[in-house]
Amino acid sequence: MIAKKHKKKAPRNRTITLEQSDTEKYRKKIVYFDKNKNSENIKDKIICGDAFKILKTLPPQKFDLLFADPPYNLSKNFGKNSFKQTSLEKYEKWLDSWLKDCVPLLKKDASVYICGDWRSASAIQRTGMKYFTLRNRITWEREKGRGAKTNWKNASEDIWFFTVSDDYYFDVEAVKLKRKVIAPYKENGKPKDWEEGKNGNFRITSPSNLWTDLSVPFWSMPENTEHPTQKPEKLMAKIILASTNENDLILDPFSGSGTTAVTAKKLNRNFTCIEADEKYCLLTEKRLEIAGKNKAIQGFTGGVFWERNALQGKR
Repeated sequence: MIAKKHKKKAPRNRTITLEQSDTEKYRKKIVYFDKNKNSENIKDKIICGDAFKILKTLPPQKFDLLFADPPYNLSKNFGKNSFKQTSLEKYEKWLDSWLKDCVPLLKKDASVYICGDWRSASAIQRTGMKYFTLRNRITWEREKGRGAKTNWKNASEDIWFFTVSDDYYFDVEAVKLKRKVIAPYKENGKPKDWEEGKNGNFRITSPSNLWTDLSVPFWSMPENTEHPTQKPEKLMAKIILASTNENDLILDPFSGSGTTAVTAKKLNRNFTCIEADEKYCLLTEKRLEIAGKNKAIQGFTGGVFWERNALQGKR
């Protein structure tokens, strides 16, 4: 059985888990590649199988955005799958082995985002630049972990931003950040470039490549799962809103717990997500069902992304 009985949760623990009754219910919605190798019906589908095989079967020039969160170059278990740390040269070859199959699937104006950490930074940059134009490197604060005694605490990760060509979509207005005003300067007695409100003074600012407003999902957040490297919906929302229009199609070859699919659904985009572990495919389908009833994204309210903790506990 995929699902197992869980210990009784603490009152505020909102982690999404699979119950015994969920397995058969959500299996009916998943596309199993090994059983059905027809990849024509791919829109808004979770495909369970080997990405290295599935990518070769997908239709060309179909996708507007590629978001890839592959295993980083470190030893880690991902449910039934695992990745073993290797040399930088071998990791670069591993990146190339699947990224080259993504290239023909993308439209000429598509964008590409690849996640990594400091160990994999140079490999991602070199591999990505073989096929795409490098636009930026986003660094985001993870705000998680207990630190290290013999090294600096690893509190950040990177997302490399590429485009297929110079003709690409980027909506800066859709990803503005709402920050608290530290020095509320006034001109002729009126706020200059900021707003007064009951909950404080705030300024709408343009987004940068340093993201400090995110929270890694944890047990009291309604989006949290048991996946060890789950990305925040807020992070995914920034990328989706900046680089796609409504109804665009997003490809995620390493879907994990399904944050790409869930956030895409909440923002009226389409998705094709690939995940090898059936447990996480089932979990994704459960999250998608929840998203159909509640499209809220924590930290994104009123059309703007709020500075971390600025909403004073609102979820």
